[in-house]
Formats: sequence, structure tokens, C-alpha cells
Amino acid sequence: MGKRLPVTASDLVPDSERRGFIGALPAAVRPYASLMRIDRPIGTWLLFWPCAWSVALAGVQGQWTLFAWFLLGSFAMRSAGCVYNDLVDRDLDAQVARTRLRPLASGRVSPKAAWALILILCAIGLLVLVQLPLAAQLTAIASVLLVAAYPFMKRITWWPQAWLGLVFSWGALVGWPSVTGSLAEPAIWLWAGTIFWVIGYDTLYAIQDKEDDALVGVRSSARRLGRHAPAGVLVCYLAALLLWGIALWQVRPEPLALAALLPAGLHLVGQAVRADPDNGDRALALFRSNRFTGLLLALGFAAVGLSQSA
Repeated sequence: MGKRLPVTASDLVPDSERRGFIGALPAAVRPYASLMRIDRPIGTWLLFWPCAWSVALAGVQGQWTLFAWFLLGSFAMRSAGCVYNDLVDRDLDAQVARTRLRPLASGRVSPKAAWALILILCAIGLLVLVQLPLAAQLTAIASVLLVAAYPFMKRITWWPQAWLGLVFSWGALVGWPSVTGSLAEPAIWLWAGTIFWVIGYDTLYAIQDKEDDALVGVRSSARRLGRHAPAGVLVCYLAALLLWGIALWQVRPEPLALAALLPAGLHLVGQAVRADPDNGDRALALFRSNRFTGLLLALGFAAVGLSQSA
């Protein structure tokens, strides 16, 4: 490990905790809110959408409250994941200017307090879990080891984005049995497509971190692909659309069902076309636009799923 960058009392608190939503909270709470990334809800949305797609494609069957439960669960588990990731990465974060003031890296929150926060958030996740049928509960629990291993992947592989794809797409496997009581093949194809979607958007996210990642020896698909990163994103998005199309076809084997992917497909291709491997700000904006992709897909999957259950 390299040496930590010096942190003085005058610059210990980052600007993100002095303004906005976190800045309005009591001072004692702000470091914990920062650990949970409360001011950056994009992660919650990206974890929620695969759950919502699966519920919608399964036809909902009157279980509309599932959307609210999955949104709460996505918030809790994404927040817990952020805290856990910062625990694992606190020494790496302390070496990089952009992350050295994170609460754990700067010492403003102790590891013991961070673990306590994780337990509280997991308790909220457990509350959501018990609302689901047994098959959905078992499917959700099966992801725990994948989640626990994720922060270490960037140390051992150039494709940590692929591992994140396995984790962040898991809701596609949980949503379907939450509606029907059992897992089915359309949910598996939906999950497979979502893995490629995650790899694509997280490669965009990794573009902004290429220099810092190289400094501390962290690997990523953006570093591996280099100038070909936009092309790699496009390939991932096209693979996602193909696999989602198979899922739709299994629910409703008609060409019209595939049209449900058209709005989101155009949006995704537009992301890849506009991506610049040397423009981190643009890549971040394109990454964040995937919350809109999620909404477009949710509407498309709902149109097909509800047409079958009508």
C-alpha cells in the first residue's frame, strides 16, 4: 500500500457534506449519510429497476405493493453495499485525492460504527425479504456471497464490472418468483440481459476513474478497453437488448412485443455513440441517464406482461 495523503482538520469535511441534502442534516449524522451515498440516489434506482422489470414482465397479478417493497429494499441494500465497499477500500481511498475524505478513509467514522450501520440497513432488507414468497427469499439470499466478494474483484480481474453485473441484476431473478411463486425461464433471460446492461453502464462510470485507478493499481473494463471503451459499451448494450428480446418473446411470442424495447434501445445506442473515453464528465452524465433507461424498459415490460395477464 502507498502512503496516505495528508488530511488536516481544516479540510477533513468534504464539500458534499457542507451543502445539499446532506448539508441540511445534523452534523453528527452527515458522515453516515455520506457513507450511504444518500445524495446520489442513482445506485438505488439501478438496483431497483431489474426488480421492477421482472415484476412487470411477470404480469404483476395485482401485487402492486411489490414495487414499493423492492424500492425500499434497493435503498437499504445499496446503502449497505456502499458502506461495506468503503470498509474494504478505506486504505485505497486514502491514497486518492477524490476519495481521501470519505468518512472511513479520513477516520471520521470508525470501522465498528460502519459495521453497526450495515447491520441496521440489513435489518431493513430483512423486513423486505419476509414480505416475499419462499422461492423469492431463497433466490435473494443466494446473492449474498456474490455481494460480499464484489469489492475485491477490482484487485484480481480487469472485469469487476462483470461481477457487478451479476450482483446488480439479481433483482431480475427475485421479482418473478415474488409474483408467481417460482422462478421461470423468462426471468433468467431477463437477468442475463441485465448483466450486460450493468457491464455497459459501469464501464461508462469507470471512465471517470481511469487515472486514479491506474495510480493505485485498481483494474477496470474502462482501463482494459482504453480507447475502445465506447465500442465495448455498445456491444454490451446490444447483447442486453438481444437477451431481453428473448425474455419478451417467451412471454409473448409476437414481433409487436419486441417493439417494447425500441425506446430504451435507441437511448442505449445513443449513450454509446456519445461516449468519449477521455471525457469523464460526459461519461458520468451518460451513466446517470440509465435511470431513464430503467423507466423506459419498465414501461415496455409492463405493457407486455400486463397484456398477458389481462
